Amino acid sequence: MVGFSRITLIGNVGSDPEMRYTPNGQAVTDFRMAVTRRYTGSDGNQQEETQWFRVTSWGRQAETVNQYLTKGQRVFVEGRLNSSAFIGRDGEARASLDVTADTVRFLDRRADVEAMQQSKGDKDASPNQVETQDAADVDDVEELPW
Repeated sequence: MVGFSRITLIGNVGSDPEMRYTPNGQAVTDFRMAVTRRYTGSDGNQQEETQWFRVTSWGRQAETVNQYLTKGQRVFVEGRLNSSAFIGRDGEARASLDVTADTVRFLDRRADVEAMQQSKGDKDASPNQVETQDAADVDDVEELPW
């Protein structure tokens, strides 16, 4: 019997992507992602719960993620979930939630990305180089970098 594992996340990038290459030359990019759930607690007060994930993308997608994604951006990720347990530096047991991404979509609008880049002083990327996707605003899929 064949199994199937799939996870879909929408959240914020928690760290700038870090790209490296395998010995055979394949690109691999990792970044951290925060997914926050808001709900009303039993006491009637608004509560927030944040889960952190490490996302890994491969190949051409890894290069695109490294080039265009920055800390703070909203992102949609779909892929396979892996969890692992380890002992932290403080000696406490910890768990890591890792996602091997099949799909990464940028959800911020171009103006939002430009403002983030300007506030960070990023002069390397011109506004015309950054193509992002707003879920309700895609006119021409051919223009998207992925």
